[in-house]
Amino acid sequence: MADWKKETVAGVTTFFTMAYIVVVNPMILSTAGTGLTFSGTLTATVLLAFSMSLLMGLYAKLPFAVAPGMGINAFFAYGLILGRGIAWPVALGLVFWAGVLFALISFTPLRERIARAIPLNIRVGAAGGIGAFLALIGLKQAGLVVGDPVTLVKLGKLGTESLLALGGLIVTSELLRRKNPFAFLVGIGSVTLGAALLGKIAAPEQWVALPDFHSVLFKLDIWGALQLSLVPAILAVCFTDLFDSISTFVGVSHATGLVDKKGEPLRLREGLIVDAWATLTAGLVGTSSGTAFIESAAGIEAGGRTGRTAIVTALCFLPCFFLAPVAALVPSYATAPVLLIVGALMFRSLKALEVDKIEDLIPGALTVLLIPFTFSITQGILWGLVSHSALYFLAGRRKEISPLLAGLSILCLILLAIENGA
Repeated sequence: MADWKKETVAGVTTFFTMAYIVVVNPMILSTAGTGLTFSGTLTATVLLAFSMSLLMGLYAKLPFAVAPGMGINAFFAYGLILGRGIAWPVALGLVFWAGVLFALISFTPLRERIARAIPLNIRVGAAGGIGAFLALIGLKQAGLVVGDPVTLVKLGKLGTESLLALGGLIVTSELLRRKNPFAFLVGIGSVTLGAALLGKIAAPEQWVALPDFHSVLFKLDIWGALQLSLVPAILAVCFTDLFDSISTFVGVSHATGLVDKKGEPLRLREGLIVDAWATLTAGLVGTSSGTAFIESAAGIEAGGRTGRTAIVTALCFLPCFFLAPVAALVPSYATAPVLLIVGALMFRSLKALEVDKIEDLIPGALTVLLIPFTFSITQGILWGLVSHSALYFLAGRRKEISPLLAGLSILCLILLAIENGA
């Protein structure tokens, strides 16, 4: 009973540190022009978080909660649907096939081999690039960065919405400094409250509503996603999920002591299999890829050590099914501080970049820069891998290019040719 009490506290702690995703994810996915509905993607977000966190607890027996991942959701909405003009059902089909590929990799030794074959600078560069991608979207939502026909972007006018967003950024940052588990929620709530007091938002006609199981659930176009031109995006989603999952499991497990005698994360294979199912299932229910959340560390620090923690977190998501009207009140600039801070936190990985030699620096820098500047995780990873192998070859470091990395680089070249219509 004592263990259940401790795990219950841990599960609730994890829920509150990641509950912001219930608002932020549908806000990103239903951005004007995507065609996705807020209510439908909110239901999909909660359904995925509930079912996959439950599976993580029951099958993997790990205290990690699962939900649609930050970064990949922005790539899904801004990079694929808005950037490339891919219809949202096809984009969901793309996520489904990425999950299928991820699952196949997770059931074989290829998972570890790919993880080892990808150069460190590409992995950490991708994390930093995704962070910059999120930060750019956050700045745009806050009105601090706007488009410009000459300079591409420029500083926006500091209006009421921008000032509210900056206030939310200060509040959230201070609460995070104090390690408050409610930091993101309080930040979003404070900006929303300020907007309400200034008359920028009005109370909804109803405060609760039934889940929306009609607009996006099972509306994916599985066969439409099997286009040659979409293969690079499928691989990018798959590899991004793989990197993100391994980084989360390895990083959090080592930080919290969830490792075996050899120092390896406990039940890593089972955890990655659940993550693969989270991506596959995300396409089915109507949201971007699911992944284990790094915020799970908060619950683990609070005493969570088994799957019971994830089960409790899953149950905490159930009431969120009925809160779409309340969540819809939140203006986009209220979630901007979350995007900015999560993006900034991802910058921390860049301290591991190897910058002493040009053949290490350039591929890492290309990966970091191309992701936000092209609004595409795909481009960052493809160019990073190709440039790494090419520069290592020219630098006389051919023996450091493994056969698998060489094969991946050739595949990347082919995919780049496909994307550019060669």
